[in-house]
Amino acid sequence: MGTMNRMRENTGVVLWVLVISFGGLWVLQDSGVFDTIGTDPLGKVIIVNGDPITRDVYSRQLEAQLEQIRRTNNGNVTPQQLELERERAYNALVENSLRERVMDDIGVTVSDAEVRELILGENPHWLIRQNFSDGAGGINRALLQNVIDDPAQRPTVIQIEQFIRLSRREQRFNQLLGATARVSDADAKSAWMLQQKSANAEFFLLQYADVPDSLVSVTDRDVRRYYSDNQEDYARERLYTIQIASLSRLPASEDTLAIMRELERLQQGLEEAQNDSLFLAQSGSEISWSDNFHSASTLAPEIASSLFEQDEAPQAGDVIGPIIVNGQAQLIKVTDTRPAEDTHVRARHILLNDKENPAAIRDIRRRILAGEDFAAVAAQMSDDPGSGSNGGDLGWFGPGRMVAPFEEAAFGASIGTLVGPVETDFGLHLIEVNHRATVDVQLAQLAYTIDVSVATLNNIQEALEDLAYYADEEGDFVGEASRRNIELQVLQVQDGQTAFPGFGQSFAMEAFLRDSDVGEISPVIELDDVALVVQVVDIEEAGYEPFDTVEPQVRQLALLQKKRDHQVTLLRGAYESGGYDGLADALDITPQIASGVSFQSPIISGLGRDYHFVGIVLGLEAQEDSGVIEGENGTYVVRVTDVFEPVEISDDELNDLKNDLSSEQQTAMLRDWIFSLRESAKIEDLRTDLLPLQ
Repeated sequence: MGTMNRMRENTGVVLWVLVISFGGLWVLQDSGVFDTIGTDPLGKVIIVNGDPITRDVYSRQLEAQLEQIRRTNNGNVTPQQLELERERAYNALVENSLRERVMDDIGVTVSDAEVRELILGENPHWLIRQNFSDGAGGINRALLQNVIDDPAQRPTVIQIEQFIRLSRREQRFNQLLGATARVSDADAKSAWMLQQKSANAEFFLLQYADVPDSLVSVTDRDVRRYYSDNQEDYARERLYTIQIASLSRLPASEDTLAIMRELERLQQGLEEAQNDSLFLAQSGSEISWSDNFHSASTLAPEIASSLFEQDEAPQAGDVIGPIIVNGQAQLIKVTDTRPAEDTHVRARHILLNDKENPAAIRDIRRRILAGEDFAAVAAQMSDDPGSGSNGGDLGWFGPGRMVAPFEEAAFGASIGTLVGPVETDFGLHLIEVNHRATVDVQLAQLAYTIDVSVATLNNIQEALEDLAYYADEEGDFVGEASRRNIELQVLQVQDGQTAFPGFGQSFAMEAFLRDSDVGEISPVIELDDVALVVQVVDIEEAGYEPFDTVEPQVRQLALLQKKRDHQVTLLRGAYESGGYDGLADALDITPQIASGVSFQSPIISGLGRDYHFVGIVLGLEAQEDSGVIEGENGTYVVRVTDVFEPVEISDDELNDLKNDLSSEQQTAMLRDWIFSLRESAKIEDLRTDLLPLQ
């Protein structure tokens, strides 16, 4: 009976986990899982070639994805994660609806006998193996039959049958797709040759950038011609000019103050607690009790400073705080101490890299001993960019953090004493130890994350809603933002753009713009760190960037084309006159050497990462040259000097390579196939026409 209850409780969970792990979303929609929750009161949210996807299916798919995030993110989902998952849910449901239609059209079916075999046969579906395991790798057949025969379990059994039928249908469909991606032995051997073959070569290279500007001239007519010949390079989508009013969603000072006050309220309780572990648990601390001891250098700097940079060493019973540590407010109690196992100090230093000029470091030493501020001198003189800008401060450190000569000098120094010069591989150092820890500590840390409060979020929401409302009423978005001391940012974005400079990714902004008109104002859009409203200032329909806008860029490209033409003409003339062997004298240059050229090693001196060069080299025989080639950065002629053929591929390697290539082909084919289906499909996204889905 316990297993039957478990089946009732867990089957829904198991099926929803499949949404993530198996990918067959259409399976759930068709299997009747959603029929048990009643009619969807808000209707369709997506229509794919006339086939509706209901709000309920979309919401449950989205919730399944969000649950995966919550499990790995302490139960939290940020606004931008929510947006991303909405798009993932939308795309997955659309693509699976397209797959389902194709499967219907080509007649991919699964018989009742197959379903029965997958439930009761010798090799059952993994869902059966998982839920009816006998604990020894087999199936508890008696239990399985009892569940099938139990009328109370009939709805669950039907759902499982339908799921297995449709998951098998998808598996069969994938096998059909996979069968079209065949890789022959010859194909695999050819790929092996390209992967493993290498060659040595020499080449004459004329780089375009080497042509001085004075040697070529570009007229306005040249620039216009280049723009006309390459106009597609300046094509753009519909262009929106928008202005954005935003407010931070980070915790306000009131939110921090509220947490600090709560810790102050609990301070006496922590001081008097006899069972610190219990007190932390009952108080909801986000850091649990641990009996570990900590050295100064292993603690957060804020905690180490509060404990070890006082007049006296920390003692059991001391309570410090509240202090803010990595976004948390903490009240910290020292529950025990013990003598420090190792030396830990906080020190600062000044480094001069030039070890050959000891007079310079001695001069700095005299300045500090004469009373100049160490931190100011470090910021001015130190060659250590990391610590120099921070007054030379190195923070707390223990054994093994620094090179040996530095460590020995620091650990042996008295507090406040200037030590050095000390020579290390990095140069010459002056060291001053500011604090030394003599004990390790055991701590009880009462910690709460400083989160933005509901009240603060409500205030932000109301402020932006008011701005949008009155701006719409008065027709003055800029004025309303100014009256509320909200700064505006103006952006130009293209249709379909989801990344917004300064704000990050937002599918909600993209969706709003997609159907917007000039003057329209968005609802409040929440991102991780800001909330915002958007007004559309101007819309330019899809077309080409105006010549006047891109003229400076086009002029540079036209100049580069002239340089390119110059170098190609020069190299081709020399090659046609004297062939490869005459290039050195004709051009007064020496050939460059490229050793071990292969697709595994595609970086070529003077050309960078150049797979085109690699392909040309590997296609030549020894002592054969390429003729004049126009590359991205320069024009060249290459001659192969040595060819290194790979060893013959083994049977095992051949099979592995065929499998890899087949998998790559299947993935690429499926991606292209889905893309073509979406391009030709009529897809209606009605999500923004309904109430918020989450």
